[in-house]
Amino acid sequence: MIFIILFIAACFLAYSNGANDNFKGVATLFGSGTVNYKGAITWATVTTAAGSIAAIFLASTLVKNFSGKGLVPDTLIQTPEFAIAIALGAALTVFIATKIGMPISTTHSLVGALFGSGVVAVGSAFNFAKLGNTFLMPLIVSPLMAAVASLIVYLIFKKIRIYMGITKQTCACIGNEFIPVTKTANSNNYIAVEKESQSTITLSSKQECVERYQGNFIGINSQKVLDVAHYLSAGIVSFARGLNDTPKIVGLLIVINALDITWGMIAVAITMALGGILNAKKVGQVMSKKITPMNSGQGFTANLITGLLVTTASVHGLPVSTTHVSVGSIFGIGTATKKADIKVVRNILLSWLLTLPIAAICSAIIYKLLLLF
Repeated sequence: MIFIILFIAACFLAYSNGANDNFKGVATLFGSGTVNYKGAITWATVTTAAGSIAAIFLASTLVKNFSGKGLVPDTLIQTPEFAIAIALGAALTVFIATKIGMPISTTHSLVGALFGSGVVAVGSAFNFAKLGNTFLMPLIVSPLMAAVASLIVYLIFKKIRIYMGITKQTCACIGNEFIPVTKTANSNNYIAVEKESQSTITLSSKQECVERYQGNFIGINSQKVLDVAHYLSAGIVSFARGLNDTPKIVGLLIVINALDITWGMIAVAITMALGGILNAKKVGQVMSKKITPMNSGQGFTANLITGLLVTTASVHGLPVSTTHVSVGSIFGIGTATKKADIKVVRNILLSWLLTLPIAAICSAIIYKLLLLF
């Protein structure tokens, strides 16, 4: 029975993680108008699942880190109540954030939950030094690195584009516009509505306008090259997210040695995909549309930086947050273009600050209740 509860708790965490995180890798595809929402979430689901499968072979270090090993005594790690409290504390935090549309970090939630249950269980025996060095430092530094890197790389790419003679097209509508003209025929007491045509040139609104690039790159249309690169970069981010997040959740399932790592990875991958398909839209809108407007070139740059940083961190066992890195990268683009919405970014940062203490409190309460019953 306790294993079933632990399995359900881990699946709830995986579902919440998918709902809050799955769309983040493809947010720039949707935000730049490169693809619609359905196409974006489909690509995210496929590539995230691929990352989850790859985690079986590449991310064993993260599994050990998020089982709590080194933070608390090994005897505590082997207790299912500890794992259940961590899973539920983190899951509730992420699920609530998803419902209000805030893109928070599952990694941060897990760290908070580890801290809450760990302190309640062992008090001063908790390894605060490892918490700071192994977990908190990467979480704090990674979004700053992402913002600076995306800003610098975007400016470099922009200079290269201008040097190669690739220009942005202005969005305009040219052609015949049919204007309704109302005429009244008094003799028969009726109103006839006719249309007359005239040639017009109009500029589309910002919401309707999609910037495209004009020119060739090694003999191929530059926009087509960019679209392919953008899809690939979005896939890299989603793949990296699956690679980085899946083992963190599986680490909770293997603490009582009741589930093989391979089957744990598969179960987490499936429920994570369901969460993204069913509940990702609200967070996706914030990531895609509200941090900063972007075109496909800017979106590609942000995804490229995010994918490189998260993949590198996963291979080296550093528990960075895909959310923090992705938001940092997009904000870096908004800083370069001077179009970032500071109010939205401020609200996201506030949600990040609240994530750890909320997860810690939830986890600590759940752990206490489990000990009572």
